[in-house]
Parts: sequence; structure tokens; C-alpha cells
Amino acid sequence: MKKFYLALCAVLAISACASNTPKTEEQTSLRDAYKDVFHIGTALSKSQIMGWDLAAQKVSNKEFSAITAENSMKWEEIHPTEGLFNFTVADKLVELAEQNDQFVIGHTLLWHQQTPNWVFEDKNGNPASKELLLSRLKNHIDTIVGRYKGRIQAWDVVNEALNEDGTMRQSKWYQILGEDYVAKAFEFAHAADPNAELYYNDYNLWMPKKRAGAVKLVQQLQQQGAKITAIGMQAHYSIPSLTTNPDLSEFEASIIAYKNLGIKVMLTEVDITVIRFPGAENQGADISLSYKLQAEFNPYSKGLPDEVSQEFTQLLVDMFKILAKHKESISRVTFWGVNDGQTWRNGWPIKGRTDYPLLFDRKNQAKPAVKALIELSPIFKNS
Repeated sequence: MKKFYLALCAVLAISACASNTPKTEEQTSLRDAYKDVFHIGTALSKSQIMGWDLAAQKVSNKEFSAITAENSMKWEEIHPTEGLFNFTVADKLVELAEQNDQFVIGHTLLWHQQTPNWVFEDKNGNPASKELLLSRLKNHIDTIVGRYKGRIQAWDVVNEALNEDGTMRQSKWYQILGEDYVAKAFEFAHAADPNAELYYNDYNLWMPKKRAGAVKLVQQLQQQGAKITAIGMQAHYSIPSLTTNPDLSEFEASIIAYKNLGIKVMLTEVDITVIRFPGAENQGADISLSYKLQAEFNPYSKGLPDEVSQEFTQLLVDMFKILAKHKESISRVTFWGVNDGQTWRNGWPIKGRTDYPLLFDRKNQAKPAVKALIELSPIFKNS
């Protein structure tokens, strides 16, 4: 009995010590740090949306207040065959967002890439008529936006309609429908859900010529009475030691130009490569580019040096400091993926590379940049 009493006392003593041991304070999440500033978002892959990659999904649930499907709502995925829609992943995305009180962006209703050939062809394989293509576009938008009316809060209506010099891209959409196809897409989206936010989204919008083209496009939409809520500046950038992409003075000039149109401004696809790009410096995000794997373009396959990580962090901090100066017009910052293992940059423009462009590493551990951005958040509230 005495032995039992002594053992019980020892257990109670250990329990008491444990209860008095101070707990390690959990770091504030990104979504909490920017809760009253703007949405901080991420793009989810199919495996993350469906819960097959629960570790990354948990990071998304905790750290981000907005989510976008990385690929699962693009035309080839959600509407692969005429009359056949696949809503499995999109439905799950919306359910996940509702469970975690997250803002949802539908990406994307109209794009020249990842759109099946049948969309642009008649039953004989010839180019579709203007009337046929317009009918298909309306049906696509009516069906998808209508299905998620009131549940998906915003849409990337048109993606990448501009060339680098600011002129209209000569896509099949343009060739068949003419320049007004952009306004038509916005018209259809607004009719399908009058309360949804509607965006134009593109890369390299920090560049002066493309900025001028985007300003012209938005002004035309406004003159035509189209509802456009915001412009999304895709931020597929590089660390400064590799390139001048972006020039931060031009980056800020673009934010000012777009907000002066009376619309909101967003960074929509933030990822910052740390690997040199073969070819031209201002690489943008043209997914048709492809090069063979070479060691000189894959220098960090074993890990990232601290000095490169610091440069990555500093660029994000510098960008966020600019955003703080224009905080009244910034509605969202979305990182294009949860972790480095997911990023499309591992396969573009060279397959097999090891890149590090996101906020969380391949083990879903936060990088120093996460802490830096959290510590920076008070300037948005005090400035």
C-alpha cells in the first residue's frame, strides 16, 4: 500500500509540474495577421482539395483566408467535352472553403490556354462561327457561375488577353469573336451572379507597355458598362540578383495606375523563382515555353543557400511595403501554391528543376519569409 501511495504521489507531482510548465506560444497565422487588411490566399492542387494531401490542406486551412483551384476549374478540367461538366473537385473546393470560412475565387472562365480544341470548332472540325463560339461561352459561364452562385464570391473572368506590348493577344477567342469578347465574358458572368466580384487577370502587368494596354482594356470595359471589380497582377517574379523582374518602381506605378481607374488591385499568383531563367530576362508566365534540363539552371537540387533565402524574403518584404502605401486599394494577395513541392515552377520552363518560390517548404514548414510578413503586418494598420 505504501508503495502504491508513493507511486501515486510521484504521478501527481509530475502532472503538477507539467501543468505549470509554460506552453510555447503558437505563432500568429498569416490569415490572422492580415485579417483586417486584405485576403491572403493560396492555390490548391487537386490532391490538396480532395484531402489526399492532408498536410498541405491543414496549412491552407490555418494560414490562408482565400483559396483558388490551381487547375481544377480551368476549361479542360471542368468542361472537357461539350455538354459534359465535371464538378467533383470544384464542389469539394467550395465545401472546404465553407468549412474553413475562406473566400473562394473561381479560376478561370476564359483563357487561351488549357481550353479544349472542340470549343473553337464546329461538328466538322472547321473553325466555329462567331455565333456558335459565343453561345458556347455563355453556356459555359451560365452553367459554372450559376452552379456556385452565392458560394463562390469572385471570378477570374478573363485571363491573359494581352501581349507584352499591350496589344490584344491574337488568340482563337479574338480571331473568332473580335475584341469585344472580353466585354461579353464579363457581361455573361455578371448576369449569372450579379453579386460576384469579377476580375481581369494577367502577368507582367508591372511593365509599362503592358500596363498601358491593361489600362486601356479596363477603360473600354467601363465605357461598355461591364462590371469589373479588380485587376489581378500575377506576380510570377524572380529574386533581384537574377533579373529586374519586377522593377519595383514600375510595380508601384502599375498599382497606382490601376487604382486610379476606380477598381481594386490584387496580387493573384505570387511565386518568386530563385533559379535563373534560360533566354530572355522578363520571362512572364507563358506556359508554352520549354527547355531541356541543364545543371546550370538547376543549382539548388540539394537545398537552398541562406543568402538566397534572405533575398527571397527581402523581395517579399519590399513588395508588401509598397502594398502598405496603397492599402486602401489592395483587396488580396494570393500565393500560387501551398508549398515548394507543389509549384508549377519545378516543371516550367524546364522539367525536373528544384525551385523554392513559395512560403512553405517541401515539408510544409514555414520559411523565414512567413515570420517576416507577419511581423510586417502592423504597418498596414498603423500607416
